[in-house]
Amino acid sequence: MHEKGAPVLIDELEDARRPTSAQALRRLAAIYRRADEAYARFSCPASAECCQLSRRGRQPWLWRVEWIAIQGALARQGRSVPPPRADGACPLLDAEGRRCTVYADRPFGCRTYFCERAAGGRHPLEAVTGLSARLETLALEVDPDASAGGPRPILEWLREGPR
Repeated sequence: MHEKGAPVLIDELEDARRPTSAQALRRLAAIYRRADEAYARFSCPASAECCQLSRRGRQPWLWRVEWIAIQGALARQGRSVPPPRADGACPLLDAEGRRCTVYADRPFGCRTYFCERAAGGRHPLEAVTGLSARLETLALEVDPDASAGGPRPILEWLREGPR
C-alpha cells in the first residue's frame, strides 16, 4: 500500500495487471477447450505417431504458461520432469510410448497437430490462428520478457526448464 500522494512505480502497475498463475492457467484451459472444440469433428488414430518427435522431425513449441501447466500436471501425479527417451519420442509419453501422461494439459501444438491420417474435413485454420494469437497474448501478459524469446521447443523445456 502506498502513502497518500506517493508515486506508484510503473513496475508495480505492470505487476498489478499481470494475471495470477491461477488466472493464467484458467485462461489457458479455456484456450485449450476451444482448440479441442475446433478439432472435435476429427477422428484421430490415437497411434501416438505425432509424439515420435525424432522420427517425425517436428516438436511442439511451448510458451512459459504452457510449461507451467505441464509442471502442474506432473506435480499432481507426484512426478518430476521425465528424462529423454532412448527412442526419441516425447518424454511425456507412457513407458510403452502409446499415451500422453499429461494429456489433459498437453500443449497447444499437440492439440492442433493435424495428422494426415485424421478424418473429418478441412483443417480448422481460422480457429487455430485466432486461438494461437490469444495464447500469445496470454503468454506475454504472464511473462512480458517472453517477447524476446517467444515459445521454445518442448524438448528444450524438458531439458533446461525455464530460463
